[in-house]
Amino acid sequence: MLITPIDTASEQGRRQLAGLQARFHSADDRCREAVTGIIANVRENGDNALLQYTRQFDDPDFSKDRLRVTEQELAEAMAQVPPDLLATLDLAIDRIRSFHERERQQSLIVTGENGVITGRLVQPVDAAGLYVPGGQGGRTPLVSSVLMNGIPAAIAGVGRRIMVTPPGPGGKIHPALLVAAQKIGITEIYRTGSAWAIAGLAYGTATIAPVDVIVGPGNQYVTEAKRQVNGRVRIDMIAGPSEVLIIADETANPAYIAADMLAQAEHDPLALAILVTTHLDIAHETVYQLELQLKTLDRQSIARTSIRDHGVMLIVDDLHQAIGIANQIAAEHLELMVRNPFEWLPLIRHAGAIFLGNHTPEAVGDYVAGPNHVLPTMGTARYSSSLSVDTFIKKSSLISYSRAAFAADSAHIIRLAELEGLTAHAASIKVRLEEIKK
Repeated sequence: MLITPIDTASEQGRRQLAGLQARFHSADDRCREAVTGIIANVRENGDNALLQYTRQFDDPDFSKDRLRVTEQELAEAMAQVPPDLLATLDLAIDRIRSFHERERQQSLIVTGENGVITGRLVQPVDAAGLYVPGGQGGRTPLVSSVLMNGIPAAIAGVGRRIMVTPPGPGGKIHPALLVAAQKIGITEIYRTGSAWAIAGLAYGTATIAPVDVIVGPGNQYVTEAKRQVNGRVRIDMIAGPSEVLIIADETANPAYIAADMLAQAEHDPLALAILVTTHLDIAHETVYQLELQLKTLDRQSIARTSIRDHGVMLIVDDLHQAIGIANQIAAEHLELMVRNPFEWLPLIRHAGAIFLGNHTPEAVGDYVAGPNHVLPTMGTARYSSSLSVDTFIKKSSLISYSRAAFAADSAHIIRLAELEGLTAHAASIKVRLEEIKK
């Protein structure tokens, strides 16, 4: 059997749950050491290092003058994308922009007693780098990544947004990626990928000026590079393999469940697809549907490996128990294929995104619903959130004291400073008090 349903009350079920809760993992030593070397090389050799790695891994004939995509290439791309795809891009852009515009934060000023003014100044970072994976050597352009990362940055007010993506055969970038970027105002685009692209964004080269925030998905080398430059720049998150957890009662359609499990499984052999159901017959029918639908997939081998090696089916007593398990696992995507799903929503505490009802597959969130599809994985939804406009802004505190307010608070400040042994702090108050008393 492709997946064997497990009763959560059994010893095997308890072990399975413990494993799912402890699924966070980082890069192996080989990857970590390789990325450390790549970053050091890019820091020291800049464009020459980017050229070296691009020739080695992507295009052996690549030249430095091709690093940046030209205006002519951008114009040519617009003519190569069919009208129906342009219309779809426009729809997705409108939905994503409309949703994220509601995330804008305002600066604030608060006036207190004695002329005390406090507040918070909300400002965008100066520059953001958007990493877009190559997508099977450029054959499957991940346009949704361009939109989901670039649109919130624009709404935040980031002045410089640049895109990096590895070149495909012949050094080309799929025209759909170039069109998607242009439609949201990104025209600074570079042909470079993997860990060296991340290093170039973080530290800069002669051609690529450094950025303040780096976002976007990628393989383990991209993820590890983002982890290593975190602190030098802000990153969106440390992401693991894609994952979905589906809660199903007797009203769920096993064909839908199987389709949504496979939609995650086709991403990566390491992807995690979980079914938690109150009915054993739903689980068995879903296994049948998995086998049936696998035969129709272009990425059958990837999806089968993922389901066989990492797929999980758990049988529970009731939906309260199912949601308790979902909160423990804190999955990237949580689907509620249950009767009256909104009734259960208040009980859900930890999930990257929640999809309610039989006609809300995770795929709608990937493309056109509006909310961001860059979500926390590996259980980090317990404490982190999806990518948003907030990813590209920073907040500065504002404080202004009048003479009277300073005098009123001075004794309290001195008392706390001296308690902490910070006599210079206290002295900075006392020297002003002496002037006031004159």
